[in-house]
Amino acid sequence: MDDFERMEQLSREGYLCSQILVKWGLELQGKSNPDLVRSAHALSRGMAAGETCGALTGGACLLGLYAGRADSHEEDDPRLLFMLDDLVGWFKSEYEQAYGSLRCDDIVGECGQNMATRCPTMVLGVYQKAKDLLVENGFDLTGGTC
Repeated sequence: MDDFERMEQLSREGYLCSQILVKWGLELQGKSNPDLVRSAHALSRGMAAGETCGALTGGACLLGLYAGRADSHEEDDPRLLFMLDDLVGWFKSEYEQAYGSLRCDDIVGECGQNMATRCPTMVLGVYQKAKDLLVENGFDLTGGTC
């Protein structure tokens, strides 16, 4: 199954943009974490308030899944900040320029009229960009060590 088909399947199952991105990252690592996927739900649809696009915030979570700090004994991975900066810059050049905003409500339009055409493209784009950034920064997408 290709990424588009998997995204459609997850969408039919009721997952939203940010959840799909987090779920994909977990699947790449061969993991399941319902609590993490549940927490990503809060980012969908611009935090349910039409604010920052859930594809962007979900992509940030996907990067954090690999490079974020999990407990007090770990050190911060400086690559995370660089990858986040790259992701946001890329997102702005790809989608803010095209749609005039980073806000979900502005991107999808009145009553979500553009959701079906814009959101899948953005989720797939963010997923690919996040994977590219991870690989470029030395992360093994399967969760193993490099």
